[in-house]
This record gives sequence, C-alpha cells and structure tokens, in this order.
Amino acid sequence: MNLKREFFVRKQNFRQFHRHVLRAGAAALVAAGLGGCALGPDFKTPAAPAAGDSYTPTPLAAKTASAPGAAGGAQQFAMGQDIPAQWWAVFRSPALDQLIRGALEQNPSMAAAEAALRQAQESYNAEAGSLVYPSVNGQLGVARQKTAAAGDNKGGVFNLYNASVNVAYTPDVFGATRRTLEGARAQVDYQRFQVEATYLALSANVVTTAIREASLRAQHKATQEVLDALNKQMGVIEKQFEFGAVPRNTLLTQRNQVAQIAATLPPLEKALAQSRHQLSVLAGKLPGEAGMPEFALESLTLPDSLPVSLPSALVRQRPDIRASEELLHAASAQIGVATAAQYPQFTLSGSYGSSSQTFSKLFDAETTAWNLAAGLTAPIFNGGALSARRRAAEAAYDVAAAQYRSTVLAAFQNVADSLRALDSDAAALKAQAEAESLAAESLALATQQYKLGGISYLVLLDAQRSYQQAHVALVQAQAARYADTAALFQALGGGWWNRSGGVPAATAVSAAAPYGSGGSAK
Repeated sequence: MNLKREFFVRKQNFRQFHRHVLRAGAAALVAAGLGGCALGPDFKTPAAPAAGDSYTPTPLAAKTASAPGAAGGAQQFAMGQDIPAQWWAVFRSPALDQLIRGALEQNPSMAAAEAALRQAQESYNAEAGSLVYPSVNGQLGVARQKTAAAGDNKGGVFNLYNASVNVAYTPDVFGATRRTLEGARAQVDYQRFQVEATYLALSANVVTTAIREASLRAQHKATQEVLDALNKQMGVIEKQFEFGAVPRNTLLTQRNQVAQIAATLPPLEKALAQSRHQLSVLAGKLPGEAGMPEFALESLTLPDSLPVSLPSALVRQRPDIRASEELLHAASAQIGVATAAQYPQFTLSGSYGSSSQTFSKLFDAETTAWNLAAGLTAPIFNGGALSARRRAAEAAYDVAAAQYRSTVLAAFQNVADSLRALDSDAAALKAQAEAESLAAESLALATQQYKLGGISYLVLLDAQRSYQQAHVALVQAQAARYADTAALFQALGGGWWNRSGGVPAATAVSAAAPYGSGGSAK
C-alpha cells in the first residue's frame, strides 16, 4: 500500500514538473517561429474594374416600356439600391417562398456544399495544429533483456523501465508555415463562397422553374381556349356540310386545323410535367411525393422597382467572383511556400525522462535523463527542383489570375444581358400585346364576315392561325418578364450579405487563428 502511494506521489511530481517545462518551452519555440518573416508576395484584393456607373455600352432608360394586361407594368431601375437577402419575396408568392425555404433545408446540393465547408475548416484546423505548435509525445515502456558477459561484467537478465516526454519543433523562420496556413484559410473561404453560390443557384433555379411551370400552364390554357373555339366552329361547319352549304374540303381543312393545334398540347403537357418533377427534386423530394404547390402567372407579382448594384460593388457581391478570388489568394500563398523551401530549415528537439531496472525507482532523481538538440538543413544542390517549383507556383498564380478575370467578365456580361433583356422584353411584350389584340379583333371580324358569306373559309382559317400564334406568344412574353427579373437578381449576387439570423459566408476564419493573413513581401 505504501509502495502504491509513493508511486502516485512521484508520478504527480513528474507530471507537474513536465507541465511547467513544456509550457515554457512551447512558448519560447512558438515565439521563435513567429519572429521570422514570411517570404513571397502578400496578397492584395484585386481592384474592381473601372466600369463607371453603367453595365452596358449605352445607358438604359430609367424605366422599361409598359403594356396592357398581365405583367405589363413598367419597371424602374434603382441604381445603387441594395438587394434584399430573400430576393424572391419581390414576387409576393407565399407558395414560392415556402418552397424555396424547404429546398434550402432539404436539397442535397446544399447539404454537400455545407459538408465541404466543414471538411475544409477541419482540414485547416488539423494543418494548423500540426504546423504551428510543437509536437509533444509521451512514451512509457518496459523491456526484459539479457546482456552478455564481458570482462568483469557478468551479464544477466534484467528488466528495464523507461518513461519520457519528447518535444520537436520547426520554427517558422522564413514563413513557410504562415504561407501554408494562409493558403489553407483561403481554401476555407473558397468553400464558404461555394456554399453561397449553391444557395443562390438553388433559389434561382426554384424561381425560374416555377415561372416556367406557370408559363407552360398558361400556354396550355391559351392553346386549349383556341382549340375549344375551333371545335365549336367545327361543329357548325359539320352541320353546314350535312346540309350541303359547304364542300367537304372545307370540313377537312377545319379538322386538319383542329388536329394540328391539338397536337401542340401533348408537348406542353410533357414539359409541364417535367417542370413539376424538377421542382420536386429541387425541393429535395421525390417526383411522386404529394404536397407540391402549383404555380400560375396570376399568382406572381411583377416588381415595379428593380435594385441594381453599382458596377464597383459587383465584385464583392457575386459568390463566384469571391470564390475565384480566394483561389487566387491560395495560389499567391503557394508562391511563398515554394520560396521558403529554398531557404534553410531549423529544427529543435528535446526529451526528458528516466530509465530504471526497477519500477519503484523509475522517477527517482538519479534515473533522470534529458537532452536538447538543434539542427539546420539547407538545400545545396537539387538539380534546380526548388527553383522550378517556385516558377510553377508563379505560373499557377497567373492561371488563377486569368480565371479570376474571366469570372469577373462573365459576371458583368450576366448583368448586362439581364438588364438588356428586361428592357427589350418589356418592349416585346408591348408589341406582342398589341399584336394579340389586333389578331383577336381580326378573328372576331373574320368570323362575323364568314357567317355572312363575305369572305372565304381560307381567310377565316388564316385569321384563326394568326390569333392562336399571337395568343400563345403573348403568354410567353409575359413569362419572360418574370424570368428576366429573377435572372437580374441572380446576376447581381442575390443579396446574401444582407441575410440576418445567420453568419454570412464572407466572414473570414476565426480571429483566433494562430497567424495573421500577411507577412513581409520579399
């Protein structure tokens, strides 16, 4: 019992002594590592393109054209106005809002993006833990061995107990660790913006798919209305044919017209069903599950004011641009890593422990042993490999810079295309509404004249075809304005930076990170 108590007392003393030594040693080693400089370029955020206040070569009108009927209101461009986080709320559709919120919670693409972010964060934590702090390992062992007799040493069999703590550290004199962690932090932020890009793409896909469903439903309804009118007229022509008032050719022509328009319904029904299936999948549900809302153009409101961010702000709002910037940042850090590899590397190590042939004396003072060591490794000849790696890192940075610029150019094109589409499609709807109105008036007049025998059936048939085409085209033009509005919000970044109740993706890695983001350029 006394032996056990003595063992525990010695063990506690050993632990306390080691704890003080390790704390002091670790602080000194970390301070030594932080005292050096970081080689390689310090990353600077690329400047926004000098695009002025316009996305297009010629300025847009302050308002779009207006047209009578649904989705015909004029829309005003509010330059410099901020974008709401839940931008889809501008359509004032509770069903659409509920569907998007459900999709953001259940869609596997969102789950995958968030998991990738967690993976990147934990990879950074692991790398920081292995590179920043000294590695400390404890060892406790026992061995039974026999030594051979030699001279006065008779040899024999005995037990050997040992306990030790080993410390190893590589001071970050030239910034290789700092640049490595800088690149790892950039990868974490890249994944953060990938989450936001997925968020934006998913919400935009739900909106545009809902609009497509509403458009197809309206086109199906418009086609069915024309078909019903033609069937009603065909009934009249069939009676006329029975009494010999019209030739069989007229009846056959009418039936052909009805069959041709009826043949356009199945493709619309197919596209409508596919849109419904896509909405279910976007919402994270199987196509066969019930409970999906139905959308019609009448259930959506076309916003009369459209916020348009200034061109100088676009590069800070688009998640894809911010993600590309972080890849550029990571490539910049790799230049520093490759540069530091060309300089000497210092290593510090030490151990403290004891060794005894009896366990009861393992922690006695006379059995204690320790050592401290320092080393330096410098590249002397490597066939130009280190220089080649640095040049490769510089070339990789140039690749990332070109890809960043390509992403910026594509983003500005997206906004310019969306703005022009809003302006042009508003004018197209105005013209199409007028064409549909004239076609309806022409059909009504032709129908009356045909009943009175004033025109031939071919003239009436041409009026019917014109109206059917104009009526469906009007529905398509109305839907295009909703789709253009959604495309503009997506092109401008979706307003994620205004989200409340959650951490924006633009937040950097925790301020508690071991190192800052920069060093001294060399």
